[in-house]
Amino acid sequence: MLVVGLGNPTAKYEKTRHNAGFWFLDRLAQNCQVNFRDEPKFLGAMARYEGLGAPVFFLKPATYMNRSGQSVQAVARYYKIAPNEILVVHDELDLMPGHVRLKKGGGHGGHNGLRDLIAVLGTSDFLRLRLGIGHPGDRSEVASYVLDEPSKVDRRLVDDAIDRALQESRAIMQGEVASVMGRLNANPGKE
Repeated sequence: MLVVGLGNPTAKYEKTRHNAGFWFLDRLAQNCQVNFRDEPKFLGAMARYEGLGAPVFFLKPATYMNRSGQSVQAVARYYKIAPNEILVVHDELDLMPGHVRLKKGGGHGGHNGLRDLIAVLGTSDFLRLRLGIGHPGDRSEVASYVLDEPSKVDRRLVDDAIDRALQESRAIMQGEVASVMGRLNANPGKE
């Protein structure tokens, strides 16, 4: 399995809403006691977790959000990971901060990272862990909103959602997707 956190590299973007996928992956790696290493041939930072029998790869693309597919495709091709064995963790405008949902497939919903992944992989048949960041209310403000830091309250809510998702991460990595969807989606979070 490949777990991909979407975000933008460099300290400039580290605390922005668009990096919620990176926030999750950093915490997941810490929980699994693995460290990320820069992997130039995979255009990103990777970690390998061996605690479930079969290896699980963690990836933070260094290609910036709009080109996330390049990095994911390089890893998936090299390790022969099918799209349905990929979990993409990303920020979600359509969910309020504190909400988290798991789904399989679907469109990109205007998310440029997902748009590029779907285009490069040629399918949308991958899992998505959607971390709510809320919506600015006006479409014209979305680009600046996702590249801005959340308020302290919103960041705490996103961190709470990450905590809930982390509690389910082992089950997701073991393929218990339907039961995790039932639990996470029935109680997606609080505002």
